[in-house]
Amino acid sequence: MIFFNSSLPRSGSTLIQNVLAQNPDIHATPTDGFLELIYAARVNFTEAVEFKAQDEKQMMNAWRGFCRRGMEGYCEGLSSRPNTCIKSRGIGCNFDWFKSFMGEDPKVIVMVRNIKAVLASMEKIHRANPDRARSVQDPSRMLGLTTESRVDQWLNTAPVGLALQRLQQMQLEGTAKKCLIVRFEDLTTHPAEVMGRVYEYLGLPSFRHDFDNVEQITQEDDAFYGLAPNLHSVRKKVRPLAADYEDVLGSNLCAQIDNRCHGYQATFGYLD
Repeated sequence: MIFFNSSLPRSGSTLIQNVLAQNPDIHATPTDGFLELIYAARVNFTEAVEFKAQDEKQMMNAWRGFCRRGMEGYCEGLSSRPNTCIKSRGIGCNFDWFKSFMGEDPKVIVMVRNIKAVLASMEKIHRANPDRARSVQDPSRMLGLTTESRVDQWLNTAPVGLALQRLQQMQLEGTAKKCLIVRFEDLTTHPAEVMGRVYEYLGLPSFRHDFDNVEQITQEDDAFYGLAPNLHSVRKKVRPLAADYEDVLGSNLCAQIDNRCHGYQATFGYLD
């Protein structure tokens, strides 16, 4: 079985991948590039005259077979485990495309988190890495010099703003209802209960996880993204994190974020 993790940044997507990886029947990837492979192939399928010149229906069947078998071969090359969870933030917004070549609704886990906590995490990373050039800052244009300015940029760019827009579109199209939404706060507070829901959604046998000893299985070098190192390290124990966003962002900015992201915050139960 192939299923997906298509989550917000800083929402525990790496954590749940490494919890899943404790199961000897599941291979869980770090942030993965399979979607980029078939994005590129889709451009060629759409534009190459060799495909246009043939029977349209036959070519569509062949293209979908290419995507399906290519995905299966890709996962077989990653691991001999019978189940693979591909982590890719863009899968959820391509739900219907994946359904078209998989022949059924894809199983997609979507981790969400209080958006104030997501932004506070981004801000803490920024402050912790003063020796690195940061794209969020441009003193010549007076951009990103304050926490409020940085939050504004993160809400309007990748990865945070992009992920929010994708999730909003999934809700509009109704595909979000076919995914499993998992709140980071619930996973860290009631991990056994949440993982039970995950296995029920996937239709896989339940597994007894060790939430006190989560080994880091997924590895990715964040430097290749132009980011600070160790952004995807996980804690060994699954425990709730302190809600420190007001300390990091300030109460006034937190109130602005709640207002600006009211739909998201209300939908997932993050408004007081």
